Amino acid sequence: MQSLTDDETPQINRPDPAPSRLKYRIERLMLTPLFRLALRVGLPALVAFGATSWYFSYEDNRTAVVDGIAEIRRKIETRPEFMVNSMAINGASGGITEDIREILPLEFPISSFDLELDQMREIINGLDAVRTAELRIRQGGVLQIDVTERVPVALWRRGGSLELLDRKGVHVGPVAARADRPDLPVIAGDGADAHVPEAVALIRAAAPLASRLRGLERMGERRWDVVLDRNQRIMLPEKGAVHALERAIALDQAVDMLGRDIAAVDLRLPRRPTMRLNAGAVEEYTRIKAMETGEYQE
Repeated sequence: MQSLTDDETPQINRPDPAPSRLKYRIERLMLTPLFRLALRVGLPALVAFGATSWYFSYEDNRTAVVDGIAEIRRKIETRPEFMVNSMAINGASGGITEDIREILPLEFPISSFDLELDQMREIINGLDAVRTAELRIRQGGVLQIDVTERVPVALWRRGGSLELLDRKGVHVGPVAARADRPDLPVIAGDGADAHVPEAVALIRAAAPLASRLRGLERMGERRWDVVLDRNQRIMLPEKGAVHALERAIALDQAVDMLGRDIAAVDLRLPRRPTMRLNAGAVEEYTRIKAMETGEYQE
């Protein structure tokens, strides 16, 4: 064995404490928050997405999952507490009740999840005689329908048919004959349904002539004629019709104007009201004038 001299020192091979280049880069990456987040969240998510995609790439697996979800939903929706077994309708007459049951052909029992209440409400509100309808599912599995019907105030004679109108002129429904609603006044003429409020006001003002009143007729879609028995008419102006009718009634009460042999009282010109005589009255008037002037001959 070779001995060492005093001037020589032994050589010791120690590992280099500095990390390798690869390890250094990995440690630097691990100090980056975004990289750590991607490693903790992104990588598992990517693996899960890949596994899920692979699983659902088979049609049998997709069908099984869809059928399983549908079965779970069916079991929930058909539980007894979610089933509707009957329908109750309040506030509607017999005819409207039958119409509602006809346009809502529901087969009970039915799940409440299968009922489109908003759509059903729109269908019921589409009936002419229904003003509003409210739907709700009552305790005990009852579909509750609360109906507010339109109240007819007049009969509109259009051609050979009669229509019920409410206060706003909305159609309520047809009437077979005048005798079916003798309590309602009759209006006629094109566009009469668009002026029902004015017609109601005129009928109210014509109360002293109620026993002789036959109805109102819209003339030229501009104004009203009050139609009385004995084929008499009160021709009203376009504006201020109610006031003009009240004046005519006051004049009739004062001098029995409508009791005379006249065909019409023309109030279309407020400053110049005129009366149209019947044929017999015209002949009698002509005879009297001739007698006054001495021109009358037997």
